[in-house]
Amino acid sequence: MLAVLPLLASVSLAYALFPNGYNNPGLPLRPLVPVFSAPDSLAFHAFRLPYSNKEHPPLDTTYYFDQYIDHNHPTMGTFKQRYWASWEFYKPGGPMILLTPGETNAQNHTGYLTNRTINGQIARQQNGVTIVIEHRFYGLSNPYPDLSVASLKYHTIDQAINDLAFFAKNVTLPFDGGDKVSPTYAPWVLIGGSYSGALTAFTLHQHPDVFWAGYASSAVVQSIVDFWQYFEPVRHFMPQNCSNDVQKVVAHWDKVISSGNKRALNELKTSFGMGEVIHVDDVVNALSFPLSEWQSLTPVSRGGAFYDFCDALEVYNGTSPPEHGWGLGHALPAWANYNKELLSTSCEGQSIDDCLSTYNTSQSFWTSTAIDNSERSWFWIVCTEMGFFQVSAPQGQPTLLSRLLDVAYNERQCQQMFPEAFPRPPVPNVDATNKAYGGYYLQAERLFTATGLRDPWRDATVSADGVYVKSTPEQPIVESDGFHGSDLGTANGLADPTVLNVQTQALWYMKEWLTDWKAPA
Repeated sequence: MLAVLPLLASVSLAYALFPNGYNNPGLPLRPLVPVFSAPDSLAFHAFRLPYSNKEHPPLDTTYYFDQYIDHNHPTMGTFKQRYWASWEFYKPGGPMILLTPGETNAQNHTGYLTNRTINGQIARQQNGVTIVIEHRFYGLSNPYPDLSVASLKYHTIDQAINDLAFFAKNVTLPFDGGDKVSPTYAPWVLIGGSYSGALTAFTLHQHPDVFWAGYASSAVVQSIVDFWQYFEPVRHFMPQNCSNDVQKVVAHWDKVISSGNKRALNELKTSFGMGEVIHVDDVVNALSFPLSEWQSLTPVSRGGAFYDFCDALEVYNGTSPPEHGWGLGHALPAWANYNKELLSTSCEGQSIDDCLSTYNTSQSFWTSTAIDNSERSWFWIVCTEMGFFQVSAPQGQPTLLSRLLDVAYNERQCQQMFPEAFPRPPVPNVDATNKAYGGYYLQAERLFTATGLRDPWRDATVSADGVYVKSTPEQPIVESDGFHGSDLGTANGLADPTVLNVQTQALWYMKEWLTDWKAPA
């Protein structure tokens, strides 16, 4: 039996610049909600509503809401916040089902308007409206025309929470009766995944009078600076022969680096196609690229770039590897060849040092303040409020990452990205964030939380190892064998019965909770 799951199809090394989706390889991974696009027939063609003779606009129709720049000082004015909506399943009295995809341009998330997702499943069951709203400072929803430090002053978790509440209380939706959908007239359900899942939990905690119920998938409610646990689910659930060999190769790199033998180090760097990279921490950071692909796995795919990487290390002349892997003798040159091919694709047109360096701050990546730069916007929240630096495990713990990848490697980049804000490398104020919203022990009524055992973000959720948060009828916690945000997609439920169980329970709770809603007196 081979080391890895069989691939559904041959997958080549095709990355958008880097496996983590960034233009720069050094930044921490984002806790992104999975992307679900609407089917073409709904996205670009009007369809007839089931309860009327009126036609529905295309689902990619963009609407705008006048949102406060600063909820603490409304006199500062408003900005145009983008949103999308579908009333395909709506009948008067049904709920408003709102999602923000969080730290990304939202225009590719119109699938959350349809029953391809849990949002649409709830809407179909409860005759509701689905809405996707773009988070401030992402995409084209910007209070100011740049992402300078002066502008980003208004990019906070608190402002984002108040955006959602203010929208629910004041929006006029673009259909007959859309002026009477506020929480006074209809129940609102807030849904989110990953960071936006945490935002869902935070918002229900802060505004129980606005949102009647919530669904938080893979919700990273506990902010953590030294987030070494990110790669622990990867280490445990990846093929163990591949995991063992990765650990051996990484340990070899660290041994050569710590030996001080410059010739041996240069030979090793060159064999991996990184001979010209100046800083050795940038070199070992590149080794994490294939491992970062774990976050994109789903119960439907269960293959792709991550398993291409393990195949490169473990499939040898068609021979099945031993349970403990082939060992350093095979894994080291196999990874070296894989790495050279990967970088030839990712770094095409650049010198290898320009491509991998996190030190050359003359690059536009560090200096540009243009809008629609989700990397810069998210890094601001990372550096100020949430942390989530994915670093090597503590000494004495097995690690998939080099010991050189520590908190200081990340905090240095905060200072480089935002020198006006940070005269020295900052420590994100995660204690204040956890105190404000409750962290692992956040309390909110009618909040459904879904987690997956294979989610690399699991240790920032209420299902973290070593943390006990009781599941209750008011705050049920349901786990699947899934990956990151797997339960948000309908197809994932069809592929994995444990994910289907999560979705089935969520629909039951939503039906029960929405039955209890009554218009405020």
